[in-house]
Amino acid sequence: MTGKGKKLPKLEGTLGDGSTLSLSSLKGQWVVVFFYPKDNTPGCTNEARDFRDLYATFRARNAEVVGVSRDSVRSHANFAAKHELPFPLVSDADETWCKAFDVIHEKVLYGKRHMGVVRSTFLIDPDGRLAAEWRGIKIPGHAQAVLENVPPA
Repeated sequence: MTGKGKKLPKLEGTLGDGSTLSLSSLKGQWVVVFFYPKDNTPGCTNEARDFRDLYATFRARNAEVVGVSRDSVRSHANFAAKHELPFPLVSDADETWCKAFDVIHEKVLYGKRHMGVVRSTFLIDPDGRLAAEWRGIKIPGHAQAVLENVPPA
């Protein structure tokens, strides 16, 4: 999913509590979907905490935040509990969401090449269309930058 104005894909995913989240069920509000590589790693934890700390402001602007990684449902449940994350985390073990948003690319870590999730965030408008996207982001200040793109309710 790339290109401003593009229609939201029809996706469902399992959350840490075992329930299912459908992106189409969030239509009518702003939706922030942030993709991150792995639960409980330093960068991903900092990013999730930044969205957590701004979550009340996102909700006041009629926006829902959704985190997505390839981690298991159980891992997400533990991650959310440990860091008091108030928003849903989608387990994308089969990479359906990652492929739909085109966030899996070749990465280099310690000189080794591998396919991995490129930290990316997508802002979807209340009509279900892409309003903004950030790819290969740097964490400090990112959640605030996304918030600044969500108009006050």
